[in-house]
Amino acid sequence: MLDVIVIALGGYLLGSISGSLVLGRFRNVDIRSMGSGNAGGTNALRTLGWKFALLVVLIDVGKGAVAAGVLPFLGPWLSASPASTLTLGALAGFAAVLGHIWPLYFRLRGGKGAGTAVGVIVVMAPWCILPLLLVWIFTFIGTGYVGLATVLAGLSLVPSMWLLGPEPLPLSLGLLAVGLAVLLVFTHRGNLVRLKSGTENRFEKARLIRRRRS
Repeated sequence: MLDVIVIALGGYLLGSISGSLVLGRFRNVDIRSMGSGNAGGTNALRTLGWKFALLVVLIDVGKGAVAAGVLPFLGPWLSASPASTLTLGALAGFAAVLGHIWPLYFRLRGGKGAGTAVGVIVVMAPWCILPLLLVWIFTFIGTGYVGLATVLAGLSLVPSMWLLGPEPLPLSLGLLAVGLAVLLVFTHRGNLVRLKSGTENRFEKARLIRRRRS
């Protein structure tokens, strides 16, 4: 039990290291007071440029990968009968995403968790990356909406996990897929509301499908 508690807490604390907020301190800016107010890669790109956004994404994806891929190996050091590495990895990864969304170090105001979730999936279920990427790309170039692309990619995680994963699918991976999908829909609920009202920001230059048809 100690291994579960410590590794979950470690994942959350690691996830609380927000790339945009840490890097922003070197520039004396708080990205939450700029653009959409979100501490994530998309807002970083819109407000501070692609170089800053790239570093943000690398940090956010990296911490998800480290949480899921490294922290579980502490299990044998913490308990004589530790939970499986797979279970601890899913737990630590999910906790890292929670930490990114509600970071302890930044008054519980973080990003939407997509980048950190990608890092977790790269380690825990790499077979899901290609389907998620394809869904995200086609939605983005078809609509120009980053939020919609992220939500649909997150939802596609569930069938991708079940259809392409090992048989039988470990319960920890199934729960991880559902949990991450629910979190991504929840954190992008504002985007969905703005989509419905027609006020959501979009990247017009990304709408390649429409341009070709026109």
